[in-house]
Amino acid sequence: MQAWLAAQPPDDLAIGDWGITEFFSALSIKPRTGQIAAARRAAAPAQFARLRAQNVTTVPVVREQFLAAARLADRHEVGLRAGDALSLTVCADLGAVPCTLDRRLAEAAREIGVETEIPWPASRTAT
Repeated sequence: MQAWLAAQPPDDLAIGDWGITEFFSALSIKPRTGQIAAARRAAAPAQFARLRAQNVTTVPVVREQFLAAARLADRHEVGLRAGDALSLTVCADLGAVPCTLDRRLAEAAREIGVETEIPWPASRTAT
């Protein structure tokens, strides 16, 4: 993912306000599950802040997007959790192409007509 990020033109990268919350949620899981050392976890917020300041546009999430995401999350056949529904809603509103390592999110996006970019070889699977 770091290589993919480094290859992107800075003007092409955006994150919604909710994505910041998602980042810290995912980061908090890593030390609890032994996936990241304490020192690396401690350095991650500053690295994320630098990335956002130098290369990423942060877009606000508005009430209407929360409501649209609720309607999308309510579609049980799509199978999205709230955060993923909100992320896809924001991308759809912006005409942005979400990049994800989550195959289920990419499948759900395709089901609702949102194109995604998956930055890994097709032979590799994400968990």
